[in-house]
Amino acid sequence: MLDDRSKLLLKALVERYIAEGQPVGSRTLSRASGLELSPATIRNVMADLEDLGLIASPHTSAGRVPTAKGYRLFVDTMLTVQQEQLPTVQLMPEQPQKVIANAAHLLSSLSQFVGVVMAPRRASVFRHIEFLRLSEKRFLVIIVSPDGDVQNRVIFTEADYSQSQLVEAANFLNANYAGLTMEQVRERLKLEVDKLRGEIAALMQAAVSVDSEAMSGSQDEVVFSGERNLLSVSDFSSDMSHLRRAFDLFEQKTQILRLLDISSRAEGVRIFIGGESQVVPFEELSVVSAPYEVDGQVVGTLGVIGPTRMPYDRMIQIVDITSKLVSNALSHRK
Repeated sequence: MLDDRSKLLLKALVERYIAEGQPVGSRTLSRASGLELSPATIRNVMADLEDLGLIASPHTSAGRVPTAKGYRLFVDTMLTVQQEQLPTVQLMPEQPQKVIANAAHLLSSLSQFVGVVMAPRRASVFRHIEFLRLSEKRFLVIIVSPDGDVQNRVIFTEADYSQSQLVEAANFLNANYAGLTMEQVRERLKLEVDKLRGEIAALMQAAVSVDSEAMSGSQDEVVFSGERNLLSVSDFSSDMSHLRRAFDLFEQKTQILRLLDISSRAEGVRIFIGGESQVVPFEELSVVSAPYEVDGQVVGTLGVIGPTRMPYDRMIQIVDITSKLVSNALSHRK
């Protein structure tokens, strides 16, 4: 556990480093903290903080910089979010794609970093379903959505079924479950499976056990805005390998999707600090994110991606306000 003096010095060091981007020396830290301590005393405290892995000393400087562990302690226990006067903005209730694009741009322009928004997940509702036997224990599921979109999915089963059994299963699903989402069908089948004939129940469970996202034929779309902002961030512009890794992350999207999916299961704003886990794969990047809702249901996540040395208090405000704006725009869309 850190004593109050160590906490105050760590807080002053992190805040000064975020503001200036230069390693912080003991003399600078003495002035920034407001403590009347000798440089020797401060150096001793900094040595203790370094031993704890909270700060590090770059080879080219006598000063110290925060580590991922130091940032995490700062964010979790020392960060105070001052209500900064942000520009008055709003998102108009429009088509979801336009709301998402506008939100990503808004996040980017307010933060001067990268704005990212995961588009709302579509519930995989079906109007009509059919099964077609392709070969032994291998079947094609054909799903027609309410808007007429047709999706195909190949499933494999432990038992083989005749075409007449497939027709019987499809008729049962269409008669009893049409209009529901696959998730709703899945839940009802858990309750009703004992009432159904064994082979029909197994076939229907195989059909709806396919991930809802795959059945709907849609993948979570991630919209980025402001990637070029990183070109003006010294943490990246001074090292092209850092910049290249960041752009690779945006291009591949998988890691960002995983992170945003984690965020959607949490309440409020979450902060992911680069280097502290595999969620953000390298030390130079941090992500501030929050879920957004439509009519009270969480449907997606948005956030700001920037350098680990970012003003977290301001980013928290920007992300929190934008999530509320997106929720409002999508919930009140005519």
